[in-house]
Amino acid sequence: MSDWLLVGPESLLAEGEHMTLEVAGDEVALFRSDGTVYAIADVCSHDGAEIASGRIEAGAIVCPRHGARFCLATGKALCAPAYTDIAAYEVRIVDGHIEVATTPKP
Repeated sequence: MSDWLLVGPESLLAEGEHMTLEVAGDEVALFRSDGTVYAIADVCSHDGAEIASGRIEAGAIVCPRHGARFCLATGKALCAPAYTDIAAYEVRIVDGHIEVATTPKP
């Protein structure tokens, strides 16, 4: 069972925006896409680059360096040059505030 980290009010993350934060010592990127908030590791498994500044396309984040794509909901690597999935974290909204699980999804 995960503990939860309070990120802040829902208004902190507008549609189409992202932010990064540290969760249990790991850099995590939060995105709001189609009304849903997602949290995934802020690292491309291809070369270790940050991915938070990439563009969102069809439920995936596209790494700004080499175009690897990762599912926002699961962290699954969707195309080359990345073949290894990245961590994804549960996100919930409680009383108008965003909370992120402190451990990745299994």
